[in-house]
Amino acid sequence: MQAQHPSSSDLKDTTEPDHPGMTFKPPRPLLATAVIGAALIGYLVHKTSDARQRLESMACLAQTMGDLSDHDAVVIADLLAKPCTRNTSMGEHHV
Repeated sequence: MQAQHPSSSDLKDTTEPDHPGMTFKPPRPLLATAVIGAALIGYLVHKTSDARQRLESMACLAQTMGDLSDHDAVVIADLLAKPCTRNTSMGEHHV
């Protein structure tokens, strides 16, 4: 028994985008979460004052705009309340 395949000349069903020509734009809260997540990782990895300031400003802006939940704001505040210490591995020398 052979499988039957539709002819390539048949019309194919397609769906048109709601707004042709528009690219995907994530909702603002998701974008805020991504930016704050990147700033948080940067702070945890680098432990610099610049990274800390970036995290503080991003979190403050997101909270002001209503894109940061109260729970997430508390988590970031608790992290920033801890002293910034950088562990050095063997062989690393910091001046």
